[in-house]
Amino acid sequence: MTAIGTYRRIARAAACIVAAGLVAAMGACGSRESAGTASSNASGTLNVVASINQWGSVAGEIGGSRVKVTSIINSTAVEAHDYEPTGADIAAISKADVIIVNGAGYDSWATKAASSTKAQVVNAAESGGKHDGDNPHVWFSAAVRTAAAKAIATAYQHSDAVHAEEYTKQLKAWQDKEKTLESAIAETKQRLDGKKYAATESVAAYLADDLGLTDATPAGYAQAVANESEPASGDVTAFSKLLQDGSVALLVVNTQESNATTKQLTTAAGQGDVQVVELTEQMPKQYSTLTDWMTALVASFARAQKA
Repeated sequence: MTAIGTYRRIARAAACIVAAGLVAAMGACGSRESAGTASSNASGTLNVVASINQWGSVAGEIGGSRVKVTSIINSTAVEAHDYEPTGADIAAISKADVIIVNGAGYDSWATKAASSTKAQVVNAAESGGKHDGDNPHVWFSAAVRTAAAKAIATAYQHSDAVHAEEYTKQLKAWQDKEKTLESAIAETKQRLDGKKYAATESVAAYLADDLGLTDATPAGYAQAVANESEPASGDVTAFSKLLQDGSVALLVVNTQESNATTKQLTTAAGQGDVQVVELTEQMPKQYSTLTDWMTALVASFARAQKA
């Protein structure tokens, strides 16, 4: 195991231990949490906590003025897999009326903390049929986005039945925007369907699937990255040759995980006239909604295909 892989596993284990300890410490606050929930519902404003800003943005659109949304991770500078929650994070979760976690093992600390509350909990991955062991970057999937949005609206309606119709209307408005995005995906798919791509990480695999692309990333490299290990030099060489030979149409690069290997692969892509699509794992600050971000990414794939 590499130093990087070891560090990430230790960090993840530490995060789970920290989260478990903090959750236990909050256990004595149960009666105060219940009082806080009742107060939030009576005022017509739901206290919503999302583990990541991708889902926090969806929560805000569907809830509108009826919700106050806190996204714990809201920066591309943060590695969500290894995030260690603070006492303030766990406290926020303990006081929430609705909690939205990504699931699929991506934010186990949040799933753990949410399980000890009385809040309505939305697991985005599970709402879309994804579970631990599946690719956890589910916000890139049109099917999961749609399912998660519906689950969020349902959670709001359970927590604040008085305004159920309002949440239904706002869900419909969100769905209309998502349909526009899906139309753009379908149009781009007509040009990309069946083309091969490779990726430095599998973060956008669901989006690539929606666009009809075929993953040709060398298996050895992909497996090493999935295991959070440094790829063997032979796997990097094979990947570089694939790009230099122009055997794929696109290289997808996660700029949030930039290192010497990704730079080498980007250079190889240039040598093989392979177009590069750059993206991040977390939603960049310049986008206020997940739909806007996905729309921009689809446009990036379309531009790369035309180049």
